Order: sequence, then C-alpha cells, then structure tokens
Amino acid sequence: MKLLIFSAFAVAGLLLSAQDVYKEKTPWRVNYDESKIPAFTLPEVLADCSGRKITTVRAWEKYRPELLKLFETHMYGKIPPRPDKVRYELLSEKQNDLNGLALRREVRLHFEMKNGRKHFMDVLMYIPQKRRGKVPVFAGLIVTGNHSVSKDKTIRITGLNYNPAPDYRKRAEKLRGYYARRFPLAEIMKRGYAAAFAAYHDTFPDRSTGWDLSIYRLFSDEKRPADGSAISAWAWGKSRILDYLETVPEVDAEKAAVIGHSRLGKAALWAGVCDERFKLVCVNNSGCGGTAPSRRLYGETLFSMFNYHKIGNYWFVKSLKEKALTPEKLPFDQHQLISLIAPRSVSVHCATLDQWADPKGEYLSLYEAGKVYRLYGKKDILTSPLPPERGAAGGKDASYYLRVGKHDILLEDWNHYMDMADLLFKK
Repeated sequence: MKLLIFSAFAVAGLLLSAQDVYKEKTPWRVNYDESKIPAFTLPEVLADCSGRKITTVRAWEKYRPELLKLFETHMYGKIPPRPDKVRYELLSEKQNDLNGLALRREVRLHFEMKNGRKHFMDVLMYIPQKRRGKVPVFAGLIVTGNHSVSKDKTIRITGLNYNPAPDYRKRAEKLRGYYARRFPLAEIMKRGYAAAFAAYHDTFPDRSTGWDLSIYRLFSDEKRPADGSAISAWAWGKSRILDYLETVPEVDAEKAAVIGHSRLGKAALWAGVCDERFKLVCVNNSGCGGTAPSRRLYGETLFSMFNYHKIGNYWFVKSLKEKALTPEKLPFDQHQLISLIAPRSVSVHCATLDQWADPKGEYLSLYEAGKVYRLYGKKDILTSPLPPERGAAGGKDASYYLRVGKHDILLEDWNHYMDMADLLFKK
C-alpha cells in the first residue's frame, strides 16, 4: 500500500498535477502555498518494487541493493571507485591553533591511476589540542574553499587548480573567513570533536562545464559519463576524506559523521547512504534532491533545478530531467533514500524561514523513513506526524531539528549534531 497525501485542494476535489503547477508561460514557478500542493502518493517504504510487503530485516536488506540501484540509475549516478593509488602529503601543521584549542593540519590527497592520470584535493583538519585518546570526527566539504572557514591568512586558498578564472585568487582572498559562522571551530574543539573539510571544487567545480576538471577525468574519457553527477563526485570526496582519516592516529575514524549544508547536504545524504563507514549522517537544509520529497511541489523542485537554475543538468544524472515535470513517475522518493541509512543514525535540519528547502517536507520524509528504523528495533526516532514549530524531535537514531532563521548552518545546528554524536558515540 502507498501513502496518499491530500492537499486542501485535493480534499475540495480540485486535483492538480505537476503539469498544472507549471503550465504558465514562465519557465518555472515556486509554490509556497500549502493549499496549492497537488495530491501526491509517496511509495510505501516497506514494500519492494513488486509491491510485496517487507516485514523483516532480512527481507529489507535483500531489497536494499535494488532500491539503491534505482537512486543510482535515476537520480545521482554511481559514486566512482577509489583511485588506483593514493598518497598523503603534509602541507602544514600548526600546534595550539585557535588560541590553544586545536592542532591544525593541511594535507594534500594525491589520487593517481595506472594510466598516469592524477588529481588532488586539499584537506583542512582541526584536532582538539587537549584530548584523551582518539577523538570522533566530522567530515565534509566547503563551498568556495578552505580559506573561507577562518580569517587566518596562513590557511591556503584552495580550489585554484580547478577554477580557471584568472581573477579567482583575488576574489578568493576577499572570501577569507566569509563562512566562519558555518564552521564554529572553537566550539567543535571544546566539544572534543575533530573536523576535516575540503573545497567542493576540488572534486567537481560547481558549474555545467565542471566535468573537464572533475575527478571523473581519472576514470573516463567521456566528456560526460552517463552515470555521473556533481553530487556523486562531491559524495566521493567526502569518502576520500574518510579514507585519509583512517590513517590519522589522533582520530577515531570508526566514529565518523558526514555533514553538509544545502547542495552539500544533498551530497552528505548520498555519501552517508553509499558509505556505511559514516555512523552519523548530518543533513542540513538540503531541500529537493536531498531530504524533501520530489512529489511535494513546494519550494525547490526538480523542475526549478533543471529549468530555472539549470543546476539539475549536472548536479544529477542527465536522464533525471525527463522526470522533472512528472516527479510522480519516479520509482522512489526521498524518504526511501533516508531509509537506506538505517540502522545507522541520521539527523535532518531545516530553518523556519527556509521555505525553499521545505521544512515540512523534510520532516515528512524522515518520519516515513522511521518505519525502517522500527524494523531494526530502533526507538529513538520521530513519533509524531506533526513537525515541531522549532527545536528538536526524535532521538539518537533519527532526529529532526528546526532552527528559527534563514538558509544557513550555524552553531545552533552544530550543537544539535554534536549532542546527537555525544549520545551515539557515548562521549
């Protein structure tokens, strides 16, 4: 059985469709009116592709690869494999950084193939200076580059090799420390967590022509691999950071959380699904293509990403554009993607003023995914179908957090992610 969700219009008998929503002459429309959401049906999360009910963990785990393959085929593509060879080069090390709170390292990850092709990404890592044994870690990517997390001029500007604009270094210098609010490093260190990040441009420059300078050049001569996407490339980068963290003696890589905001929230979700080494998946304001249902036409939609911003044309596999106008024809929706993380932990965040990301839709997806968590006997999950007006819901297995404010990731978000990690890693 599938879950049928009616809007106010549907109850009145005025059933709308995606085509109705987008029939205007303008190339796109944004709906922020709950009463104008067409009725939609979410696929039942505990049913396989033939409609048979799933009632045991064994049956779910047998079905899981099939569901994962559907997301690979129709939305994200397959994450590329590890390179043939990887070596790590220490670029810098600074003791007692952040006023004595952190050991800071910059490390270059060199990726090499037997055919001679090479690529690299630069990781910026902070480790609590005062620690007892190995510490858990948060890993993710950064919009712009590593230099944007701090005004410290000794941090290298990254992304240079994969941004051909001649004035990039000059523009990048102006962004030094620009996103410091998104990376409350001192508080992360005080809480006893390491943090490791890299510029997302290092794996796939965020533009339609990014293929030529992306990690796909390591593996393929095709101008654009049919099963490739920017989101899969960014997810690949998060996993390569974790590969490196497994070699760091101060870090407990078995207690790793993947984290991402906005488009990188979509990538964090996909990385967390595909790489089971991540024990906690932190998804922030990810919207459509992340945790918000594609069928719920509110705020960001597949149609807007493909036809307005044009970002969908490279963020996702090329064939997804065919379904952008008819998301109800997709063989899945995002609650099923979240369910693929189970029984590992997931935390979904949004903000009250971030209607583009659809806070209610993100909550709905996590709530529905809870059925799979219950199958595993997990109880610290969402129990109410109604989202909170603000604050937290759920627990250490699956939690939702709604922050008052705009599209961003702030200390308040980090505190909840770390609270969840404390419970999970028994800190």
